[in-house]
Amino acid sequence: MSAGSLFHAPLAWLDGRWQPDVLLHVGPDGHWLDVRAGLPAPDAAQRLPGPVLPSLVNAHSHAFQRAFAGLAEQRARDSDDFWSWRERMYGVALRITPDQLRAIAAQLYTELLAGGYTQVCEFHYLQHREDGQAYDDELAMCWALADAAREAGIGLTLLPVLYAHAGFGETGLRETQRRFRTDAGWVWRACQRINAAGLPLVSAGVALHSLRAAHPEDIQELQRLVGATAVPIHIHVAEQQQEVRDCVAATGHRPLAVTADYGLDARWQLVHATHSTRGEIDRVAASGAGVVICPGTEANLGDGLADLEGWLAAGVPMTVGSDSQVSRGWVEELRWLEYGQRLGQQRRNVAAAPGRQPSTAARLFEACLQGSAGAAGLSSWGLTPGARADFLVLDPDACGLAGMPAATLLDGLVFASQGLPWQAVFVAGQPRALRDDARLRRYAGVMAECWGD
Repeated sequence: MSAGSLFHAPLAWLDGRWQPDVLLHVGPDGHWLDVRAGLPAPDAAQRLPGPVLPSLVNAHSHAFQRAFAGLAEQRARDSDDFWSWRERMYGVALRITPDQLRAIAAQLYTELLAGGYTQVCEFHYLQHREDGQAYDDELAMCWALADAAREAGIGLTLLPVLYAHAGFGETGLRETQRRFRTDAGWVWRACQRINAAGLPLVSAGVALHSLRAAHPEDIQELQRLVGATAVPIHIHVAEQQQEVRDCVAATGHRPLAVTADYGLDARWQLVHATHSTRGEIDRVAASGAGVVICPGTEANLGDGLADLEGWLAAGVPMTVGSDSQVSRGWVEELRWLEYGQRLGQQRRNVAAAPGRQPSTAARLFEACLQGSAGAAGLSSWGLTPGARADFLVLDPDACGLAGMPAATLLDGLVFASQGLPWQAVFVAGQPRALRDDARLRRYAGVMAECWGD
């Protein structure tokens, strides 16, 4: 065998099922050279103390919103919804500095590792100084995020965001959105600079904030600049019913239909896609684009429930994201994804596929595993040769897992576990800290600066 590291797992999730005695060979570059089941542990292998799962990509994150999570759960007026939450969120967006963002993101990224994510797609629109003017280096906030990812040891896909308008039919941004202002040229230049920097575990794609914030000429110009370059392209779409109504009023069509008209392909990731028709789902499926559902945030903001059965049945690549950071682990996201459907439909195991995949947890996990590479702009993902050697080591004695039959271990993890279920998390073949007291203290200091009396 080539030089590298050898691990041996008593069980590992391969090809959609648990398989015993798995030998995992990491190459010198931190990618898998070989993964095989049914092999004894050679003397040179590190014996892992529990079952191994591939990690997932967190396909949608706004890191700065970690400083706001939990601070919008009181209501002082007759009504509260996404739009009132957004105005309060702007308050924290208007005050964070690059140093503060670095501390917030480093703590968040440590928490995401503990949540079972080893790659995060940062949908990044907080770009400029507090007064809206550019930093001396216009990518100062991007570099703060990259520094935070390096410190935590997580993979990062930076997605600088095109954010040009306040709404359909409006030109320019509101004063409270002054730190977000970009155009297609800015976004493409940022993407190129980040990729040219060659930072370990860091790459870049592009993002469009939404149809209301990026008008047709903006989207077409970014498409022209990106051309055939193989970078991920993310967009918020159809998250809120009001957004759907505004889009219909402005264009005569629903948001997903308008987005599909731009010519989707496998690079595109449609974030939320909460309000869809089956015809729109079919169009997305035919294009090869993926969908990113953020169940924790969508529940917190009262967005509504995505058509999970429709997306799964159409075979659309799917991932989940932490978005506003009210939940920061994929176990909770998958649990919310299924439980929302159960509450809405008053039946159980909605995502299961009898005769093909009767396990609800397995079907959801496999769907997100298959969608992870595309969302992050990576060529492959999981326990497969060529993919980065990222994996999770389950604690078989964790709450909800002790005594669980091997065949239902994933079901127990998603629907019965509590607390930290991993003994270890590895990125590129190296273990990562799941808690760092120095990072936590820096984060707490920033919270005191932002919110202290």
